[in-house]
Amino acid sequence: MMKYFNCLKTEVDPKPFLDEITGIDGAWDQSTGRQDKIQVQREALAIPLRGLRKSAIGDRKRRDVHESRWTTGSKPYVVARRFLEQFAAEQDSILGRAKIVCLPAGKRVYPHIDRGEYYRVRNRYHLVLQSATGSWLKAEDEEVRMKQGELWWFDNDQMHEAFNDGDQDRIHMIFDMLPAKRAQEVFGTAA
Repeated sequence: MMKYFNCLKTEVDPKPFLDEITGIDGAWDQSTGRQDKIQVQREALAIPLRGLRKSAIGDRKRRDVHESRWTTGSKPYVVARRFLEQFAAEQDSILGRAKIVCLPAGKRVYPHIDRGEYYRVRNRYHLVLQSATGSWLKAEDEEVRMKQGELWWFDNDQMHEAFNDGDQDRIHMIFDMLPAKRAQEVFGTAA
């Protein structure tokens, strides 16, 4: 039994998600904030689907902002949005931030811990959309190789890193969810 990883689903069809991405010209070039601003993520490309609600920042650090919203750029990603909404309902959870991330062959996400109030109360998930050899991910002393079509929970409060040791792009949908039972604690209201 692993402490930091749990495979929740094994046969999610990645084709509709990948078709959606390839159907949008320059999908990976529309937003470069992740690789430009987050040093440990500098080798990864991202399509933001849900982001923090900027109007809610106030005097808080970005990592402490709980409020999130669909990005304007997420509109054409109907399959991805539907999946996120359905999975959140299935898990009795509130969607947080979400993105589709490409880690090109030979590239890595450097060791880090996702810190802040936002991450402290949420669960992190990876849906593997493309990975020929399985996606290597490490959290603390545990390593996994996530396969295409698998949906994983993992503990991003631990030191973690990723490396694409394959010869093709590795594509994941990475997202966070807040269990509805914690809505009162986080937002001051029930879900």
